[in-house]
Amino acid sequence: MSAEAQPLWKPGRSLLEQSNLKKYMDWLFVKKGLYFRSYHDLWEWSVTDLEDFWESLWNYFNIKSHDLYLEVLQRPLSGFIGTRWFTRSKLNYAEHIFRNKTKERPAIIFQSERSYLAEISWETLEAQVAAVSTWLKQRGVKPGDRVAAVLPNIPEAVVAFLAANAVGAAWSSCSPDFGKPAITERFAQIGPKVLFTVDGYMYNGKTYDITSFAGELSAALPTVADTVLINNIFSETRPDRFTAWDDILHFEHFGIDFEPVPFDHPIWVLYSSGTTARPKAITHSVGGCLIEHMKALALHQNVKPGDRYFWYSTTGWMMWNYALGSLLCGGTLVLYDGAPAYPSSQTLWTLAERARITHFGSGAAFFIASMKSGVSITSERLNHLETIGSTGSPLPPEAFEWIYKHVKKDVWLISLSGGTDVCSAFVGGCPLLPVYAGEIQCRMLGARIEAFDENGRPVLNELGEMVITQPMPSMPIYFWDDEHDEKYISSYFEMYPHVWRHGDWIRITERKSVVIYGRSDATLNRGGVRIGTAEIYRAVESIPEVKDSLAVYLEKSNGEGTISLFVVLAKDKELTDDLKKQIKDTLRTQYSPRHVPDTIEQVGDIPYTINGKKMEAPMKRILMGQDPAKCINIDTMRNPESLKAFI
Repeated sequence: MSAEAQPLWKPGRSLLEQSNLKKYMDWLFVKKGLYFRSYHDLWEWSVTDLEDFWESLWNYFNIKSHDLYLEVLQRPLSGFIGTRWFTRSKLNYAEHIFRNKTKERPAIIFQSERSYLAEISWETLEAQVAAVSTWLKQRGVKPGDRVAAVLPNIPEAVVAFLAANAVGAAWSSCSPDFGKPAITERFAQIGPKVLFTVDGYMYNGKTYDITSFAGELSAALPTVADTVLINNIFSETRPDRFTAWDDILHFEHFGIDFEPVPFDHPIWVLYSSGTTARPKAITHSVGGCLIEHMKALALHQNVKPGDRYFWYSTTGWMMWNYALGSLLCGGTLVLYDGAPAYPSSQTLWTLAERARITHFGSGAAFFIASMKSGVSITSERLNHLETIGSTGSPLPPEAFEWIYKHVKKDVWLISLSGGTDVCSAFVGGCPLLPVYAGEIQCRMLGARIEAFDENGRPVLNELGEMVITQPMPSMPIYFWDDEHDEKYISSYFEMYPHVWRHGDWIRITERKSVVIYGRSDATLNRGGVRIGTAEIYRAVESIPEVKDSLAVYLEKSNGEGTISLFVVLAKDKELTDDLKKQIKDTLRTQYSPRHVPDTIEQVGDIPYTINGKKMEAPMKRILMGQDPAKCINIDTMRNPESLKAFI
C-alpha cells in the first residue's frame, strides 16, 4: 500500500483516551516519569530497555508471586536459549484467572452443532476445577507431570486445563479430528500421566465415535495411569478401565489449591505441524505465557472485564490456548464446537449476535470464505462487536475492505501474526493507530521485529526475512526431548546466529505497520526478485471462478526456475484457455510480469495442514521429484486425498 492510502478505520476519542494501552501509558508517566509521544516511541523503549518494560508489566498487571523475584532478566553469554525471566518467582496461571471470578457475568458461554447457547457461571467453573484438581492430586499427579487431552472445543477442556495447571502439571491437547497416528506420535514424546478424552464428536453434521481409539491410545501410552472419558455424544458409553468424568465432578473437595511453580516451569506443550518429520514438542513457561497473554490481550486487543471474547479454534491450535488469556483480563470466554459453516455460512456470525460477542476472531480463511460466499450481515445485529481478529495466514486487502463494507463500518479490525512458537503474536493490533487495508497495525510491545535483507541487515519498506533480535518471555523454554537444544537451534537460529528467524517474508512500511507476504521457505524467485505467495493468492482468488490456489517455484539445474500455479475452481467450472488468460492478465495488471505463472493446472483441492495452512513447501518438494513419504506426514493433513493430483 502506498503512503497516500486512506485508512479504513481510525480510533475514536473514547478509545484514544480510555483504552487499556492509554491507561498503561498514563501509569508509566505517573509511576516512572516516562512520557511517550506515540505508540512507536513506546515500542522503541519496550524493545530497548527490556528489564524495565517487562518489570513494568509485572507491576501494572499486579502479577502475584509467592516468592519475590531476584532478577527480571538473566541472559546467557550469547543467543536466546537459556534466557531466564523473573528468577526465583513462583506463580500459577489458573490462580490469576480465578482472581476475576464474579457473580455479575458468566465465565464461559458455549454453543455447538448439537447444543444451544449455554452459560457457565464462575461458581460452576470453580467447583468443577476444584473437583478435577483434587482428583488429579489424589491420583498422584505432581508438578511437572504431563496431562494430555483429546477433546473438542468444549467447556470440559477448559476445566481440565485449569485443573491440571492448578496442580502444576503441564498440559497438552489435540483435537479429536487429528489422525490417530498424529495424536499418538505427539503424546508419546511427552509421556503423559493422565489422559482426558471423549467418546465422540460432531463436525459438519456428522457424528464420529472415537471410543475405541481412546482405548487404543491409552494402551499405546505406557505412562498413562488413568484415562478419563467424557460422554460428549453418547450417554452411557464407557469401557470399564476408564474413569467417568461425571464421577470426578462429584469428588469431594475444599476449593482449589493452587500450586505455585517457578516462572519457567512448563505450562503446556504445543506441537509444530510435523509435515515432514516428527512434530516438535514446543514447551512454554507458566510465567512467560501469563505475562505475554496479559500484555497481548489487554493492551493490544483491549480486552476488558465484562467483554465477551471468541476465537474460532480447536484444542489443537495455539489460538485455543491464547484465547484462554481473555479470562486473565476479566473477560467471558465464548466457545464454539463444530464446523464454522454448518449448517450455513452465517453460523458464526449468528453466534456473534446471540452471544453478544465483543471480540470476534478466526483464521483469515474464514473471512475470505465469508466474503466469497456473499455472507450478508447487518451492523445492527453486531452492535456489541468492537473488534474482529484475523490470523493463520495473511488477510488480503479485499477482505479488509469487505469487513468494513459488509460486516461493520466502525469495527476495529486486528490482523495479527505469531504462532505456536510463542503462543502469541509478534505483530498485531494497537488501539491508538489507524487500520490500513492489507496491513498489520504494529510490531507488538516487547517484540523487536526487523526485516533483514540477504546480507542480514535491517531494511525499511523492503521485503525481508522476519527476525526477532531480542528475547521474549513466551519464547519456548525448550523442545521436549531435545538433547543439547539441537532442534531448537535448527528451527530458529541457523540462518542468523543468535537472531531468531521466523520464516516469514515481511515489509515494515514507512508508517511502521507490517505487511506479511507468506512463508519465506516457499518464496517465488523470478529473475532474482523475491515474490511472496500471498500476492499471487490475492490476485488469483479475486477471480470469481477461482475458489483456492497454490503457487510453487520449481528450480532447474541451470539456476533458473518456473512458477507453477494450481487452482481449485467453483462448481462446474473448467480451466479454459480464456480463464488461464484471465488469471495471467490479472497477475500482470495487479502486480508485474514476474508474477505470471509458467503453468496453470486445475486440481480438486489444495493440501492443508490440520490447522488450516497451505502446504506450499511440501508440495514443492513433491513436484521436484522427492519421495512423497519423505516430504509429508499425511496424519498432519486436513485433506490427505488432495495429495493425489500433486503426486
